[in-house]
Amino acid sequence: MARKANIHGGGAKTNINGLKFEQTTSLDESFTLAGYKIENHKVFYNDKEIGLSVPKHCFYKHFLVLRKIKQQDYTSKKWLPDECFVNYKSNCVYIIEKKFQNRSGSVDEKIPNCDFKKRIYEKLCNPIEFKVQFIYLFSDWFKAPKYKDMLEYVNSVGCSYYFNEIPLAALGL
Repeated sequence: MARKANIHGGGAKTNINGLKFEQTTSLDESFTLAGYKIENHKVFYNDKEIGLSVPKHCFYKHFLVLRKIKQQDYTSKKWLPDECFVNYKSNCVYIIEKKFQNRSGSVDEKIPNCDFKKRIYEKLCNPIEFKVQFIYLFSDWFKAPKYKDMLEYVNSVGCSYYFNEIPLAALGL
């Protein structure tokens, strides 16, 4: 899942580290390495279109808008997934948020928001009959024992998490 990071970055050191982690874990690259083909956000396997890879604004432009879903009709804010895979076979949208940390800080407090974000994405996807799965991609920092309760909470609200890479099986493939 590694790709070359933007070396220009910006902001505080944790922002640079977070930016690098987000840029060096690529869903599209993982698909390509596993034998899938990506073309204009469409994901193909054995020449059959199986879904979409639509990060950030592409989730709206290449998925929701084409299905006549206007974000402002359902939510007060436009949330941007770090990565998103739309699986046509399972009619499921996999929202992937990446979190990098190398010391205590504000990221710790953002993790329990997964339930809220999942509900927001469900508001957008339910009218077109797509289920939503919310997945965190964590750096190794979150393996520390002090995150045990937080990780249990993530699972308890129907979200999931992985460290450093997400198995394609977790995306229904």
